[in-house]
Amino acid sequence: MFRNWTQRITWSDIVIWAVGALILIGVIWGSIVTINTGKYAPSTWIDLTITGLALGGVYALIALGYTLVYGILRMINFAHSEVFMSGPFTATFAAQALVAMGWWNTYPWLSLLIVMLVSAAVSASIAILLERVAYRRLRGAPRLVPLITAIGASFFLQYTFRGLYGSGLKSFPDMELFSGFWLIGTIRIFKTQAAAIIGAVIMMLILYTIVQRTKIGKAMRSVSEDKEVAALMGINVDRVIATTFALGGLSAGIAGILYLLLFPVAHFFMGFFPGLKAFTAAVLGGIGNVPGAFLGAMVLGLLESVGPSLFLDGLGIPAPNQLKDAIAFTILVLILIFRPSGILGERLTQAKA
Repeated sequence: MFRNWTQRITWSDIVIWAVGALILIGVIWGSIVTINTGKYAPSTWIDLTITGLALGGVYALIALGYTLVYGILRMINFAHSEVFMSGPFTATFAAQALVAMGWWNTYPWLSLLIVMLVSAAVSASIAILLERVAYRRLRGAPRLVPLITAIGASFFLQYTFRGLYGSGLKSFPDMELFSGFWLIGTIRIFKTQAAAIIGAVIMMLILYTIVQRTKIGKAMRSVSEDKEVAALMGINVDRVIATTFALGGLSAGIAGILYLLLFPVAHFFMGFFPGLKAFTAAVLGGIGNVPGAFLGAMVLGLLESVGPSLFLDGLGIPAPNQLKDAIAFTILVLILIFRPSGILGERLTQAKA
C-alpha cells in the first residue's frame, strides 16, 4: 500500500504540498507574533470580527446564486456578478428619487422596501433573461461552451449598464434609520453591519426552506439529480431552471442593497470583486450546497477582515489591509488544490453514495 502511494506521488505534488506547508507555517508564525506583541486591543479584534461577519453576509447572498445555479446545471454562472450589480445600481436612482420626494428619511421602512423591491426585481429579471437567451440553448453543449458564454454575458451586461447609467460613481443616500451604532455591553455594532448580518441569515433560511420544504424545491432537487428522469416524471424542467435563476437573482438584488448600506457607492464595475469573492465562498463551503455557501462566505468574510491584521502584520508586511483581496484569492487556489469539494461537499457526496 505504501509503495502504491509513493508511486502515485509526483514532483508537482511535492511542490504543491511544500507551498501549502510554507503558507500554513507563515500564517501560524504571523499570528503568534501579532498576538504576542499585543498591538491590537481586544475591542479591535471584536470590531474586525463583526466587520467580517457583515461582509460575509453580503458574500453569502451572492454565493447562494452561484450555488443554486451550479446545483441545477453544473455550470459556473460568471455573469452572476453583473446580476448582482444591475439591481443596486438601478435602485440607487430610485433612492435618489425618494430623497427628492422627501420620502427617504420621512418613511424609511417604506423607502427601504421600495429600493429592495426594485433591486430584487431588476436582478431577478436579468437572471431570467440570461437563462432564456444565453444558456437555455447550450444545455447539451460541452461544459466549456456555457462557461465562455457566461464570461461574454458578464462583459456585455457590464458595458450595457455603463452605457445606460454612465461610468461615473453614483452615491447611495445615507439613511438616518441606519446611522449610528448599538452597544451590547462593551461591544459596538454599527446598524448597517447588523442589517447585513441579520438580512443574510433571514435570506439563507428562506432559500433553504424553499429548497428543502416546498414543491418547487423538491422539483429543483429532482432536476439537479437527473433532468431527463425529472422530465419523464412530469416536471417542467425549463420552468424549474428559470425559477432557480430567479431565486439567485432575488438573493443577489437584496445583497446589493445590503452592500450599499455598507459601502454607499454604486458603479458599473461594482459586482466584479464581490462576485469573485462570493464564488470563492461558494467553492470554500462546497458549491451546490446552500448551507455550505453561507458557511464559506462567513469564513471568507472573517479571514478577509481579521486575516491582514492577524497573519500579515506579524510577518512585518507594511499596510497589510491592502492585501485582503490577495488573502481571498489565495484561499480559492488552496481550496481548489487541496479540497475541491469544499467544507461540506465531501459529506454530501458520501451521504448520496
